[in-house]
Amino acid sequence: MINRRLAGISIALAAIGCIAASPVLAQSDYPNKPVKIIVPFPAGGTSDVMGRMMADELNRILKQPFIVENIGGAGGTIGTARALTMPADGYTLIQTGVGQNAVAHGLDPKLKYNSNTDFTHLSQVHSGPNVLVVNATTPYKTVKDIVDYAKANPGKLDYGYTHAASGHMAMELFKQTAGVFMTGISYRGGGPMMTDLLGGTIPMMFINQDVALPHVKAGKLRAIAVSSAQRNPLYPDVPTVAESGYKGFEALSWSGMSVAKGTPQPIVDKLEAAMAQAMTSPAIQQRMNAAGFVIPTQGSKPYAAFVKKEIDTWTRVINTAGIKPQ
Repeated sequence: MINRRLAGISIALAAIGCIAASPVLAQSDYPNKPVKIIVPFPAGGTSDVMGRMMADELNRILKQPFIVENIGGAGGTIGTARALTMPADGYTLIQTGVGQNAVAHGLDPKLKYNSNTDFTHLSQVHSGPNVLVVNATTPYKTVKDIVDYAKANPGKLDYGYTHAASGHMAMELFKQTAGVFMTGISYRGGGPMMTDLLGGTIPMMFINQDVALPHVKAGKLRAIAVSSAQRNPLYPDVPTVAESGYKGFEALSWSGMSVAKGTPQPIVDKLEAAMAQAMTSPAIQQRMNAAGFVIPTQGSKPYAAFVKKEIDTWTRVINTAGIKPQ
């Protein structure tokens, strides 16, 4: 009888040991099935391109399919909120970025997530400036030209913007920094806005550097300044806004990869290491350089600190400007 009891206890303990060990085993062989990357914007834009680029590299490094799922809407906040409802097991990666994880905090006091506390940020993927461009028929050649005219003619100088986009935020920061009042014309998307800029309906705007380049090369637009702290390789002869008299000015378009808070640390460590490896690959470096994007400092700590800084910056700019959600 005693032997039977001992045998039963041994079997029970072994079963408990297997149950306890199973999460560890699951973490050590991660990933052992396909991983989803939630890109909270429609297919075809910069965010989607960056998400698919990372999916290809992580697939290569971790030997499992990384599959992009586009969930667009509300400036990226719908897909981001939905991604956080999925299990925090490392099988859902979340593309984070300036709109949904910084600007959104200034626009929506009831945002369904906190970008500082609800995520473990793995690493930043890209950083790029906006370019202040004017129609080539305008007389403006420098930032000083624009500021001088705007100060002499308050409210009479127009610009185009897409609500809550990085170019919109760059222009609001520029107006506050330069102390000028200009009139914004809102557009639903960058395509119609570019059409009106090229046609002379609006004289200027901030727009992503890769989008502006072909029109600058064709002589239809004039690049006045870039919004990054350093000059951009696509525009080596174009000064920064900071160089143009506004020291410390910086407004960037950016994205990165994150997971939900609570994802096991061994999985976080493996993903962080894989991303660092991916970002050093010649394929990614060539693609990024060709589009004028900068590969930022890699790692979870610098990315988390960067996200916090961006939230603080854009919340302050939005509150000062009195911008409301649309």
